[in-house]
Amino acid sequence: MTSVLPASPVSGPVAPTARLGAADAEGYWEAPAHYSLMDTCFPLQRGDGDLTFAPHPGGLWTAFRTPEGAVSLLLTHSGNELRARAWGEGAAHAVASVPALLGLTDDWDAFDAVPFHTSLPHLVREARRRNPGLRAPATGRIVEALVPTILEQKVTTVEARRGYRYLVRRFGSPAPGVGRVAPAGLMVAPSPAEWLRVPSWEWHRAGVGPQRSATVLRALRSASGLERLAAKSATEAAAGLQSIPGIGVWTAAEVTQRTHADPDAVAVGDFHLAKFVGFALTGERTDDAGMLRLLAPWEGQRQRVVRMLYAAGVKAPRFGPKITIQDHRKH
Repeated sequence: MTSVLPASPVSGPVAPTARLGAADAEGYWEAPAHYSLMDTCFPLQRGDGDLTFAPHPGGLWTAFRTPEGAVSLLLTHSGNELRARAWGEGAAHAVASVPALLGLTDDWDAFDAVPFHTSLPHLVREARRRNPGLRAPATGRIVEALVPTILEQKVTTVEARRGYRYLVRRFGSPAPGVGRVAPAGLMVAPSPAEWLRVPSWEWHRAGVGPQRSATVLRALRSASGLERLAAKSATEAAAGLQSIPGIGVWTAAEVTQRTHADPDAVAVGDFHLAKFVGFALTGERTDDAGMLRLLAPWEGQRQRVVRMLYAAGVKAPRFGPKITIQDHRKH
């Protein structure tokens, strides 16, 4: 029987499996009670068409870049065991990052503490009671989170994800082990240098307007500095991101939620969020300023409150104009 090790991966040569063969690095962890691998990793995947993710029985595949090179990472959850198997030059680095990636370092003690917890609205407390194993992932990979977030600025999710998929397919790389262990079609997103070489007409074909593509290029000219933000606090990382023209509070919050498991970052400027929070907490829609006033009593844990409102199944009515899906490619 395989031993389960809490929060400390076992890396190195492993016995080959019948289907996948030997991994370049492997680790095991004990799953927290009520843990859900798919719910934890859901915020990282840019829709069902994200080529950097692929399904697997009992878990999922993902591919990304590390300082040591690209990696294909297979994550599975069975019983109380979480397992990671990695292939590629970045295998050891990827396995070492798995506890944070799977939210095992995400600490909800302050949120669950009395009297903080009892001060929360009933529907938030009830959502937390029904989701005791919910965790937030922390990838530590700034560029990986930043590029698709910039593509989502001021456009519909459908439009942004369509463009991101096109660009990853066109300029990304096959994941390590594709055709041998990793599933066909699994891709690694472009490196900063590869993003910088994307021609203007390819951004156009992807439906990405010149303002968003210019922001990507401006940010990635300082890619090494961006990645150093992973070692800073979420607040410092957000401030560093916002020092780049074209990156504001919304973009920084969407990034640090994924890279740092930021418990407080609120995506101010989101087209729907303020209305949703206002309706959930008061029954009435509000604007960004109103949302921040409503969330102020729980400063430090505001993003967790928002996650619990979504987990509670609140459905705010949609009124007023909707963002029109654009297709710049036909012009």
